[in-house]
Amino acid sequence: MLELRPNCECCDRDLLPESREAKICTFECTFCVDCAGNVLGGVCPNCSGDLVQRPIRPAAMLAKYPASTKRILKAEGCAPVRAA
Repeated sequence: MLELRPNCECCDRDLLPESREAKICTFECTFCVDCAGNVLGGVCPNCSGDLVQRPIRPAAMLAKYPASTKRILKAEGCAPVRAA
């Protein structure tokens, strides 16, 4: 089950569980749409995977399986992934 992390790892913007502004990779690294598109070019800086829209958990399931409250923030900030 997805953690539904509460913030963007780059800019620390709040991302509520129902937000359509959250992007994730297959490891659930979480970024806002602005950082994902404008800073990272749609590529996760941690694993180089694609960043896609995070799904919305229905309210009834969110009550039963709440979102994470643990904030993850890249201390060094975010930089675009460089092609090898």
